Order: sequence, then structure tokens, then C-alpha cells
Amino acid sequence: MENNDTKDDQANPLQKVDHFYAELVAHYGDADDREVRAAAKLLLVALEAFRRHGGPGWRRLVDEYLVLLDQDPDKFDRIIKCQRYPDRPQRSMY
Repeated sequence: MENNDTKDDQANPLQKVDHFYAELVAHYGDADDREVRAAAKLLLVALEAFRRHGGPGWRRLVDEYLVLLDQDPDKFDRIIKCQRYPDRPQRSMY
């Protein structure tokens, strides 16, 4: 069977997660906090994967992301944009 959705085939991993997040939000319809509910589901899966595959230092890596988001949200945003749009010219993350 041929897949005609070439745009999704060419999406990078973060773009695919963004697309899936949008599907989860849509799944919740008009529910209160549907964006938070969808994000919570993704976070649960991500934390399970960190714990399962991240070895004994998995918590430290999660904490590094949380500290970065809390203490330097602009840098966090630049990292996300770099990964979301890798072909676009980016200014330095640092």
C-alpha cells in the first residue's frame, strides 16, 4: 500500500511528536485543560522511557531539562526550535 502522506514521512522526530500531540488534543475535544491532559500523557510515556532506558542517571537528565526550562527558558526555546526546524538558520544556542 502506497503512503501519500509524504509531508509526515519527511517530518523529523520532534515534528512527529508535535503532530501526535495535536491529535491527542483533538481527542479530548472540548474538555477542560485538553492541552494539559495531552501533554501529561506524553510526559508519562517519556518519563517511563527515561526510567526504563536511561540507566541509573535517568533522573538527573530529566532534572537538567527542568532546570533549563526554569532558569533559561529562552535557551530551552532555542533548543526546541533547532530540533523542530533543523533546516532553518538558527542563531547560536549559547
